[in-house]
Amino acid sequence: MSEERICVGVLGGAFGVAGEVRLKSFTAEPEAIADYGPFETEDASRSFDMQIVRPVKQGFAVRLSGVRSKEDADALKGTQLFVPRARLPQLPDDEFYHADLIGLAVMDTGGAPLGTVRAVLNHGAADLLEITRPGSAQTALLPFTQTIVPTVDLTAGKIVVEPPEGLFD
Repeated sequence: MSEERICVGVLGGAFGVAGEVRLKSFTAEPEAIADYGPFETEDASRSFDMQIVRPVKQGFAVRLSGVRSKEDADALKGTQLFVPRARLPQLPDDEFYHADLIGLAVMDTGGAPLGTVRAVLNHGAADLLEITRPGSAQTALLPFTQTIVPTVDLTAGKIVVEPPEGLFD
């Protein structure tokens, strides 16, 4: 598990004309992202050192090593940044990295299977679990709260949920 890489941010393209790049941080303390570098692309073909220049709407303007122009920065739009899990802090028992939740089986409190965690989304208010339902192309969005998700068992590879009425009918 220590060799696993975790996505800690995504680049949003150029910010200005001097090679600065817009960054959205996925770390609990967004500005702490710079402490975890150097960063690699998903395919590990490129590596970057990072310096946060200033906060901007929904993220930061950053300088990345090897990125010198607006064109270089624009070419990185949508690039996810990864670091080895070992560089990240250990989490308390009731906190999880999104990567740990993806792929876990989801079942109700009676043990009936409801699906699998496809993604963890956050659109500003709170985390949502996107659940792939067996035998269906549709997914369900489940708020990731203590009330609705009372048990996360990483060792057993499952999440026990008390979904709102009608969500999985």
